[in-house]
Amino acid sequence: MTHRHKRATMLAVLTMLTLVGLLAITVTACLGRESGKTGREGANLEEGAQEGVVYENLEYGFKFSLPDGWKGYSVELDEWIGTNVDGSEGQDPCPNGPIITIRHPEWTEDKPRQDIPIMVFTLDQWAELSEGRFSVGAAPVGPTELGRNDAYVFALPARYNYAFLEGYAEVQGILDGNPLEVWDLHKAT
Repeated sequence: MTHRHKRATMLAVLTMLTLVGLLAITVTACLGRESGKTGREGANLEEGAQEGVVYENLEYGFKFSLPDGWKGYSVELDEWIGTNVDGSEGQDPCPNGPIITIRHPEWTEDKPRQDIPIMVFTLDQWAELSEGRFSVGAAPVGPTELGRNDAYVFALPARYNYAFLEGYAEVQGILDGNPLEVWDLHKAT
């Protein structure tokens, strides 16, 4: 093999190794970024709370810790409306209340991501719901309590993640970390 041929071969090998190295770095970075978006199951929320983002609601007395990837989130306000279980209409108005939805900053109409919906009930509404006096959805189970203060119960709707949208596992990981912190408002019920 000539010196020129050895040098060309060596240059080709070095070029290939460089490309493989760059590819490995790129793949690792992409996987790391992706796991930050959807692989937060079991994430240490104390760590996330120090570095993360917090949604605070002074009206209802709670805050909700989010990981850094949720910086720039938006909040959607809607209303839940109860249904009388016994089918009676018109006697008493059906209970209703707010749903506060925390939306990931990468959510779009074309590519929706899993939201974090928080239903807000008064203590009396929650007691009535628990007694089966009304329902708030077609699911055979009711909402799951996330926490409460002296005036409100905060709950996750049943089947909120049934569509398995992108980010559903991340949201489950966030919820598993008990991100809701409440404080008493000292309101009479």
